[in-house]
Amino acid sequence: MKKDLPVNVVENISIAVVLESESPVQKSWNVYLVNEKDIPLRNVFVTSKGYGMQEEREVKTTTLRHFLGDIAATSSIRIEAIDQQVFGLTNEYWLSYYIEGTIYDKKYIFLPESIVDENLSKVPLVNKPGVLIGGNS
Repeated sequence: MKKDLPVNVVENISIAVVLESESPVQKSWNVYLVNEKDIPLRNVFVTSKGYGMQEEREVKTTTLRHFLGDIAATSSIRIEAIDQQVFGLTNEYWLSYYIEGTIYDKKYIFLPESIVDENLSKVPLVNKPGVLIGGNS
């Protein structure tokens, strides 16, 4: 039963939507996994999808699956590029990984219109502006 499973708390792991570059015509965005732990993550797997309403109709993006392998301690890795057209949707990232044989997982959700210039801050280990979810909680 679910109540019998241990609660494996995810800490010091973030997902960030990062502004890579911008020109007067376009901005380029990528999604990163940020591991601020002092130990590596093993067999890292991330699924991503978007969903919500646009122009009064329900929209769902394709679910993408990314096997990232092992992620070094205190490092970051690019998961995928993300198009500004989906910033009006809920963007969900489900992370699973192992530490010393124990599995951890966490869902990170970027709400519609949360990826905006007003919410940008410097993303640790990536050292670029972005919107970050996770970290110490």
